[in-house]
Amino acid sequence: MNRLIVNIFIIFLAINLHANTTNHIQTIYLGSGCFWGAEKGYESLKGVIDAESGYANGYGVKPNYRSIIQFKNKYNENNFAEVVKVTFNSNAITLEEILKHFFENHDPTQHNRQGNDVGTQYRSTILFENKSQKNLAIKIMDIYQDLLNAAGYGKLKTKLEPLDNFYLAEDYHQDYLKKNPNGYCPDLSTGIVFNQSEKDFHDNTSLLSGKHILILDSQDYCPYCEKLKNDVTDKYKGSIPLTYRSSDQLHGLSIESPTWATPSLILLEDGKEIFSYQGYIESKDFYKILGRFKLGNTEAYDVAFNKGTDSRFCKEYEIFKNTPEGVFIDKLSGEPLFDTKDRFVSRSGWLSFTKPVDGSVYELPDNSFGMRRTEIRSVSSDIHLGHVFDDGPNGMPRYCINATVLEFKARKQTI
Repeated sequence: MNRLIVNIFIIFLAINLHANTTNHIQTIYLGSGCFWGAEKGYESLKGVIDAESGYANGYGVKPNYRSIIQFKNKYNENNFAEVVKVTFNSNAITLEEILKHFFENHDPTQHNRQGNDVGTQYRSTILFENKSQKNLAIKIMDIYQDLLNAAGYGKLKTKLEPLDNFYLAEDYHQDYLKKNPNGYCPDLSTGIVFNQSEKDFHDNTSLLSGKHILILDSQDYCPYCEKLKNDVTDKYKGSIPLTYRSSDQLHGLSIESPTWATPSLILLEDGKEIFSYQGYIESKDFYKILGRFKLGNTEAYDVAFNKGTDSRFCKEYEIFKNTPEGVFIDKLSGEPLFDTKDRFVSRSGWLSFTKPVDGSVYELPDNSFGMRRTEIRSVSSDIHLGHVFDDGPNGMPRYCINATVLEFKARKQTI
């Protein structure tokens, strides 16, 4: 009898120990527009065990992507919402932290849409499983509404309701941005955060004077942001400073364009937006936009982008013809193009070199004006530099280069 009591006690204890080791695993269902980027964001949070894309709280509509995107369902209030089922360890991350992340990473003041994604399936929604989740969500919503009010935003459109049904989305939707690193990934956040002191505060004083290139970066992983860095901005060495900021780090700047699309190129002058371009941009287009910003309507711009030619013995030529040792760099990208050790006086009225810096230029045939010439262009920015001829000193080439599209850097002297 005593052995039986002991065995029962052991079983009871094991059951309770098992319960105590598993009741900290919780789930919440959150909808904030397209679930691809949201899923990726939740998975990046320490303490989140899993994030799964799916369809929730729909009625009379088939729970699959093809059905919910149909026009007749896009504006159907009974349509499914695109949501993410977030499974988390409450000992490592609290539901409050997850809900704050939810509000900070989309625009909950938009009704049945997020950015360019329009329809009831893109509604902002919190689907709770119990009363404590509901009460906490109400508390967080009230706090965030006060923050939105203070910043001039409207009322929350987030729909708070109990979870009624949930269906996993198709396999290709799961971990979509891992499978498709160049997938759609907008940053739709308002920039309003719960505790600014918890965020990285960036001093924008330096951006309030002069010309600056601002790249609007995502707070979370954004494949097109990474692609822009790898293809274009990480290689930029130009004289106009380039700065990265996220949408919540624009303090004191006068920016009129929407800040939800990442990446975005914003050109600033004295802290005010002059021009903006939303989305990934090719290197050639980046430098054409930068060229107009830096060069304006000048001879240099005409040379760089319209294959113009400097006036003979122009002022830049006079400045550059006798510089000390150093390199001539691309006026836009900052990449080295020609070295003074390869410069010679041709008496042509244009800067002349026997060779470029290795890999810095490329050649194209130029048959304009009834002549057969070889054009020289910059590899880094693709701007026109001049032409190459075969009449250089000692049988070497003569690179005839326009001075207006160059800048000069003196070589550092070593002792």
